[in-house]
Amino acid sequence: MNILVITGSPRKGGNTEIMADVFAQAARTAGHTVIIKNLSQLKVAPCIACQYCFTHDGECVQKDDMNSILKDLDTADMLVLASPIYWFDISAQTKCFIDRMYAFGRKGFHIQSIAMLLNSGADNVYAAAEAQLKAISSYLKWEIKGIIKAPNMTEKGSIQNSPDLQKVRDFAVSLKESV
Repeated sequence: MNILVITGSPRKGGNTEIMADVFAQAARTAGHTVIIKNLSQLKVAPCIACQYCFTHDGECVQKDDMNSILKDLDTADMLVLASPIYWFDISAQTKCFIDRMYAFGRKGFHIQSIAMLLNSGADNVYAAAEAQLKAISSYLKWEIKGIIKAPNMTEKGSIQNSPDLQKVRDFAVSLKESV
C-alpha cells in the first residue's frame, strides 16, 4: 500500500514528527511504501477558492509546495494526518493542507483510507479532530483505519517515554490493503 503521511506541527523534531517517523518505519517494515511530508519544512498557503484546479486536472494555481504534495496524494492509497492538538483542534498547518485538498474536488482521489496520529498537552481534547476525520471519510467514502491519541505530551520529545508510541508501531504493522 502507498501511504502518504502529512505532519502538521510547526515544531520540527517534536512529538508529532516522532510519531510520524515511528509510524513510517513500522509501516515500511510491514511492506508498505511511505512518504512523509513535514509541513514545518514546506510552504503551503491557504486555498484561495479560485477553482483553477477544477479545470486543470487538480493542479493548483498557487506555486507553492502543495503542488508537489498533490502529486504524492494522487498515488496514495492511504492518507495519514499527524497533528498536534492546539486549542481543541488540529494545527492550522494541518487544516490548511486539508483545505488545499480541494484541488482534487472535481478530479477525485485514489485514496481509499485515512487515519490520524494526534498528540496533545491534555486529555479529552480530540473531539473536533475526530469529527473532522469522520466528516472527510464519510464524504469521500474513505475507510477510517484508526486514530491514535497521545495525551499529556507536555514537552518536546515526551512521546519517546509514552506507551502510545508502541500503539503507533502496532497500528502501522496491523495495516492491510484497502478492499
